[in-house]
Amino acid sequence: MAEIDTKEEREVEIPASLPILPVRDVVIFPYMILPLFVGRDISIKAIEHAVGENKMIMLVSQKDVAVETPSKEDLYAVGSVGTILRMLKLPDGRLKILVQGITKARITGYTQTDPFYIGEIEKLIEPKHPEITVEIEAMMRNVKELVDKSLTLGKTFLPDIIVLIENIEEPGRLADLVASNLGLKADQAQALLEQTDPVKRLKKIGEILNREVELLLVQQKIQSDVKGEIDKTQREYFLREQLKAIQRELGEIDEKTEEIMDLRIKIERAKMPEKVAKEAIKQINRLEKMHQDSAEAGTIRTYVDWLVELPWAKSSKDMLDLKKAKKVLDEDHYDLEKVKERILEYLGVRKLKEKMKGPILCFVGPPGVGKTSLGKSIARSLGREFFRMSLGGMRDEAEIRGHRRTYVGAMPGRIIQGIKTAGKNNPVFMLDEVDKIGMDFRGDPASALLEVLDPEQNYAFSDHYLGVPFDLSNVMFITTANLMDPIPSPLRDRMEIISLSGYTAEDKVGIAKNYHIPKQLKEHGITDKNLKINDSALLQIITHYTREAGVRNLEREIANLCRKVARKIAEGKTGKYVISSRNLSKYLGVPKYLPEEEIKKDEIGVSTGLAWTETGGDIIYIEATIMKGKGGITLTGQLGDVMKESAHAALSYIRSRARTLGINNNLFSQNDIHIHVPAGAIPKDGPSAGITMATAIASVFTGKPVHKNIAMTGEVTLRGKVLPIGGLKEKTLAAKRMGINKIIIPKRNEKDLEDIPKYVKKDMQFIPVEDMDEVLKNALITPKKKGKSR
Repeated sequence: MAEIDTKEEREVEIPASLPILPVRDVVIFPYMILPLFVGRDISIKAIEHAVGENKMIMLVSQKDVAVETPSKEDLYAVGSVGTILRMLKLPDGRLKILVQGITKARITGYTQTDPFYIGEIEKLIEPKHPEITVEIEAMMRNVKELVDKSLTLGKTFLPDIIVLIENIEEPGRLADLVASNLGLKADQAQALLEQTDPVKRLKKIGEILNREVELLLVQQKIQSDVKGEIDKTQREYFLREQLKAIQRELGEIDEKTEEIMDLRIKIERAKMPEKVAKEAIKQINRLEKMHQDSAEAGTIRTYVDWLVELPWAKSSKDMLDLKKAKKVLDEDHYDLEKVKERILEYLGVRKLKEKMKGPILCFVGPPGVGKTSLGKSIARSLGREFFRMSLGGMRDEAEIRGHRRTYVGAMPGRIIQGIKTAGKNNPVFMLDEVDKIGMDFRGDPASALLEVLDPEQNYAFSDHYLGVPFDLSNVMFITTANLMDPIPSPLRDRMEIISLSGYTAEDKVGIAKNYHIPKQLKEHGITDKNLKINDSALLQIITHYTREAGVRNLEREIANLCRKVARKIAEGKTGKYVISSRNLSKYLGVPKYLPEEEIKKDEIGVSTGLAWTETGGDIIYIEATIMKGKGGITLTGQLGDVMKESAHAALSYIRSRARTLGINNNLFSQNDIHIHVPAGAIPKDGPSAGITMATAIASVFTGKPVHKNIAMTGEVTLRGKVLPIGGLKEKTLAAKRMGINKIIIPKRNEKDLEDIPKYVKKDMQFIPVEDMDEVLKNALITPKKKGKSR
């Protein structure tokens, strides 16, 4: 680009109409010389016409660069009249022209639109300023200074242009020259072109230059900062390379240096807390000074490896879609509504509050009810990693906290090992069989777990091997136990206990149909087209072939059926095998367990009690009889101390109420009483058979029979008060299985009826009692005809 000498002032005659050349993404100012490449048919024809006439052409910018064939509406009205200095035809059919802007003009109308545009042109006359005032002089000087400043900051101007800018004395000409060389956006440049007042144009150019200088300053600062960082990194790199080269020349082993550098890079990537990173760097500095074959160097290397491999900053993103989580829990487990509700509550709070401490849940229940598998299901519903650690038989406290590094072969504890294996700092961590931890001279692992399972302490859990705190507050700990009693009370206090009771027969049928049968069919290579197990057969397996609260043995028996059918199919005996209660014994043999036979008639001295066992509820019959003697009491049936004491308390209460019950006092001193609980090989204990024993004793001394269709449970005191018991749900299920529909329960156990499912309570009558008199009133049958007095 160049500029005509400003001293040559001459008026250029502009024709009334000129061919129009639309240009894209550029605005041509007066006195500007610019090469243009022309390829559009409409433009080539306009240029050819102009060259044939007076070499003048109207140059106007397009409003939208993307339009290939612009209409009249797509073109600005104001542009520059230019003269074509040179034209060259290129081999590809395009034209290369050199144009020079002469003056500003406006298109007032179009006289031709095809094959190219011809428009009526009106020359724009700029107002003449009589003299250059101090203000205008200052504005011009400011523009020239800003141009110089932008030059120093990296803006490029041609040397000829700089000379011209320095020598121009007219504000309008200066504004146009600077504008044409600033590389402005098309709309900005068009606005300047349309501004006819030279002073306003100069003022606008000053503003644009100011902004340009600010941008250049910021750009320069960014570049210097980036360069500084790159220089520092490059310098360190070169120094390290030089150091390695020197070590090679000296014959020193280079592997050590590479290993140290590698460990330093790993420490940076691990994003450790500041305190931990400081310790890691300290150990690396020690390692650097040691001989790599020394024993301590190996220990330090292992320690640093553990530090860099722990997930200090890696965590799983929780799946906070509650509906999806509920679907996952329902897919994996049947019933267990309380547990599912607790997990969904945790997720709900987690959704509302991002940072929260992981809960410490403890699932307590008999074997086989799904405690361990529930942990996996919870991890899947949360979208977290799962790690299971068995505590059964653990006796060494170092298993939890790790060994100190002073010992040979020291390692971190199983907690830190589990976190490393999971690869995330917020897994679902299952501590299985927490009630089976041992204790000996090596310490008490249960006490070491106190810090791990305390949300107020575990944010800074200190492993003996690491010696630095690790944050366990994001971990969701789940513990499992069969019984609550063996768990130490301080440990129990730190956990949220969720009890999982055994399944009902109906629940087990549902679990077998939905989970076990499809799983076992798949594992044995057969389908439901080969084998069908009816509900009646499932119910018989549950009652006659298994005795458990969970469903492990049920699954084994289903697997047994699948094996037998698979063998027959493998032998070529194809077809569909339907198993019902009638032909079940052909596959599984004779029943292993026979339920207690129900009492055929109301009997004297035989009462029906309800017992809780690890495999669920059960019916027990308590028999009492009297014989000539001296007032002694005999207890048989392998009873525990508590149950024996209950029998003595029951007898003492009946003796104290002899007058009210119509019993002759001499009967107690002249007769011995024998109380027996059948199934003598099975140990029995607990106080809940107290009212059952008292009823049997009252029956045998009064001669009144006991209702055969009433079962009872409750602890008795010497004053005859009935105290509450546990396991009401399981006991109710046992009564229902035996067809007993009336149950005497302690008054204070009425609240527990809410936990019993509605289908279990259906057709059942619960009789809440506060004292023994009410029990006897409901349980004993008064004969219609009075017999001889006892």
